[in-house]
Amino acid sequence: METKEIAEKLVQWCKEGDFQKPYQQLYSPEIVSIENDGSSENGHVKGMDGIQKKGEWWQENFEVHNTSVSDPIVADNWFSVRFEMDTTHKPSGHRSTMSEIGVYQIKDGKIVREQFFYDEE
Repeated sequence: METKEIAEKLVQWCKEGDFQKPYQQLYSPEIVSIENDGSSENGHVKGMDGIQKKGEWWQENFEVHNTSVSDPIVADNWFSVRFEMDTTHKPSGHRSTMSEIGVYQIKDGKIVREQFFYDEE
């Protein structure tokens, strides 16, 4: 698959609320996932096991009320997407909205790297 096709599929599935299908069909088993600078809990994970643990942590700690996803911007083997989320932090009960940019790298028809940029509260 070409970068544009991968980007469009990721966005389509996220807009439909299916956040698992991209991992199953678009991601490399050697995926690297980084949150901001990679220093936070689950801030730098490798492989599908790391992605799964990161997802479990997210599910345990956040309730998602609403998500919106932008159309992708594609440049060669890279694309970016803006996500906006309305969430409640389960342990504290604090509800907030956040906006983040996801930047994705494609190699051999799979997403091999993702990094998310956002302001931390």
